[in-house]
Amino acid sequence: MPNLHSTDGTRLAYEDYGQGAPLVFLASWALNADMWEYQIPYFAERGYRCVALDRRGHGRSDRPSGGYDLDTLGDDVAALLDHLDLRGVTLIGHSFGGVEAAHVLGRHGTERVARVAYIAAMLPCLTRTDDNPEGLPGAYGEATVAALRSDRPKWFADRAQGFFATHLGNDVSPALIEHTMRDCLSASPWALAEVQRTLWAADERATLRASRVPTLVVHGAADQSALIDVTGRRTAALVPGCVYREYPAAGHGLYATHRDELNADLLEFLKN
Repeated sequence: MPNLHSTDGTRLAYEDYGQGAPLVFLASWALNADMWEYQIPYFAERGYRCVALDRRGHGRSDRPSGGYDLDTLGDDVAALLDHLDLRGVTLIGHSFGGVEAAHVLGRHGTERVARVAYIAAMLPCLTRTDDNPEGLPGAYGEATVAALRSDRPKWFADRAQGFFATHLGNDVSPALIEHTMRDCLSASPWALAEVQRTLWAADERATLRASRVPTLVVHGAADQSALIDVTGRRTAALVPGCVYREYPAAGHGLYATHRDELNADLLEFLKN
């Protein structure tokens, strides 16, 4: 698997398939490049270059003790774009990967980025404040960190069915659920806690309001991880002229359960 060294020397693993206009896939918190197995072959076969990054502390990348702040994580993504000299990039970020994508735009600009897709993204700002009354109590973030440190496997197992919204009839095999949970548990426990703290401190509202690149927002109405009224609908309202797609029966794992619909919407977005 190819890799690069980020600005602080951390080795970052990535995958690179196909040729054509570049798509850069940014994975969810706890997951890695493997989560995109239903997207990468689809787009590589249709003439796109598909690059997927393993975030530091995740997958096959190094597991350092630091660098989990949003600036450094955004710099990791920018280092990948520089390393491969990618231009005209479409950033496709799921969950926390969407937060990273937004931060890359705000911190590094659009010299290399042509468009962005936020998939079940944890945007624009999770924590409730005086000027963000739609957010959630900040105590939720520390409670998550405490639960992860108490019994990390149980925390993920308790949320596995809800992640895919199986109660709404989404066809997900027990094997796929087990595989997803195994990938989540493969991430560094230290990194999981640190990225959770970064997530709850993130505020990308200004970046989203100022965004002028074509933007796609896709969210599931049944998302239990990123509640749609806190995240997807607010994100779509902030981004000028964005394309918004809402899937009534989709949960957070819509990249798997609604792969055909998502791939079709992404392809339409890329062609317009």
